[in-house]
This record gives sequence, structure tokens and C-alpha cells, in this order.
Amino acid sequence: MDKKEITSVEEYIQRSQPEVQSLLREIRAFILKIAPVVEETISYQMPTYRYYGNLVHFAAHSHHIGFYPGPDGIEAFKERFSGLKYSKGAVQFDLDKPIPYDLIEEIVMYRLKENELIHIEKSQKKKNP
Repeated sequence: MDKKEITSVEEYIQRSQPEVQSLLREIRAFILKIAPVVEETISYQMPTYRYYGNLVHFAAHSHHIGFYPGPDGIEAFKERFSGLKYSKGAVQFDLDKPIPYDLIEEIVMYRLKENELIHIEKSQKKKNP
């Protein structure tokens, strides 16, 4: 992928390898469908979805899609990552296997609730210091 500054998710997809562009568009559309309240942006030069802060990111790599829900998102679902490579803040979905959209949905919904609760707690602290 071109190393110039990327300014939109569509631009990120267009600059990705042609063989993964349709998959990236599917993942993008899926996230926007299940979480229409999110803001779509680019952060760390990859597609990012925000809701009261970073929610999830994804990125195309040569043999996998990296999905980045942060440490809490990984910790909450790591027992579901059998057969997948994962680290503290990311999980890899191999390009030669079906994308686990049900798992992505569960993670995104978990992160939405998590971020919303954090936002509510911060708001309450401001009102009642």
C-alpha cells in the first residue's frame, strides 16, 4: 500500500491490494450496518470506528485482516479465538478462511456498550465531583 497520508476509508480500500478490496468493503459495510451510531475515520493509517472514543480498527495485511478492538475487546473474547492468532489488542482473520462476522458483531457490540458506560461514568463524575 502507498505510504502517503490516507484521509478516508474508501481511499484506504482503493489503495489496498485489488484482491482484498471487496472483503474490506464487506467488513466496512457490516460494521456500519450493526453499529450505525459510529463515526468512521482514519487513525493509525487504517479504517477506524469511533463511539465515545476508539471502538475498533481493521487493516489489510498480506495474508490476513487485522482486527483491532483494543485490549479489553480481546480479553473479553479470547476464548473464542481458537485457531486464530491474537495479541493484547488485535486478532488476525486469515484471508483464506471465512471472516467470522458473528464474532466481529459480538466484539463491536461489546465495545459500544463499554465505551458508552465509560462516557456515562465520566459525565457523572463531572456533574458530581
